[in-house]
Amino acid sequence: MRIELEKRARVSTLFSIISPLLALLLTLVFGAVMFWFLGKPPLGSLYVYFIEPLLEVWSLHELAVKAAPLILIAVGLSICYRSNNWNIGAEGQFTIGAITGSILPVLYPEWHSWAILPLMMIMGMIGGAAYAAIPALLKTRFNTNEILTSLMLVYIAGLFLDWLVRGPWRDPKGYNFPVTKSFQVEAVLPEILDSGRAHWAFIFALVAAVALWFMMRFMLKGFQVSVLGQSERAGRFAGFSARRMVWFSMLLSGALAGLAGISEVSGSIGHLQPAISPGYGFTAIIVAFLGRLNPLGIIASGLVLALTYLGGEAAQVALEISDKAARVFQGMLLFFVLSCDTLIHYRIRLVLAGNQTKEVKA
Repeated sequence: MRIELEKRARVSTLFSIISPLLALLLTLVFGAVMFWFLGKPPLGSLYVYFIEPLLEVWSLHELAVKAAPLILIAVGLSICYRSNNWNIGAEGQFTIGAITGSILPVLYPEWHSWAILPLMMIMGMIGGAAYAAIPALLKTRFNTNEILTSLMLVYIAGLFLDWLVRGPWRDPKGYNFPVTKSFQVEAVLPEILDSGRAHWAFIFALVAAVALWFMMRFMLKGFQVSVLGQSERAGRFAGFSARRMVWFSMLLSGALAGLAGISEVSGSIGHLQPAISPGYGFTAIIVAFLGRLNPLGIIASGLVLALTYLGGEAAQVALEISDKAARVFQGMLLFFVLSCDTLIHYRIRLVLAGNQTKEVKA
């Protein structure tokens, strides 16, 4: 006996639309069960986790700070995934973008100019794109699986950052802490409003989401992404190059991840240190799928996932739980998103001995 998935001839439009909402509801239900097992009041814990962080102006700014890198990375990944190129290494591209974008304020701290900040953003994008070019080259040249290569490069980037801040880039006046010199004022990404810490990275994220939505909706390149993602053979018949699409999607997603990296360092941290991300590059994968790989939907899903970070921090203090609770919520959300999509688009079949097939309605 074996289990097979058979694609449904007709898929309910209603269920396809509400699938992310259903996944979110299931996450809340099972999250309440998790809190119950931890000995915490389920409804009160969910209130602390998802409602309380939205009641103060400063926490709304923090929500925007955490949502910005998630949205930036996820909109780039959505183009990769829709073109059937599986970039799993955005966390590494985020890190390299932060490193390359920090070259000017770290190595030339005496340079004071309005041009330093735009150059940092551009260098961050170039660094992220260059790092994403490695799995793109390996795939197009040697037919290497980009999932494995992009993922392994994440750990190389993390170790490289750790070596830099503990070695050649360490601040000699930093009391032996593994940090670089603090960025000069001209190298710090300005805040949007005076009422909180939200900076221009959130604006970058919104602009990127709208621009890529426009590309997918109205431009030939967006049509190429969709066609090659659904059928490479059909794309070749139409004259579209799958190799060029690998390069386009990987470089684009890497550039946006690099922009997210240098924006996070410049706007939120102010220097390089061994840990600059709580896993934004991996969480952005959840954001992309929860947003249905639609750049506009990713804005909403990015805010939801940012809330899990913010709520996790609030829950650690109010409920005295581990910071791993946020990761549990994120993992459950991805699991339920993929499960709902699978059961909506496919029918489960049990294939018995003697070629007898029993369908299980799902």
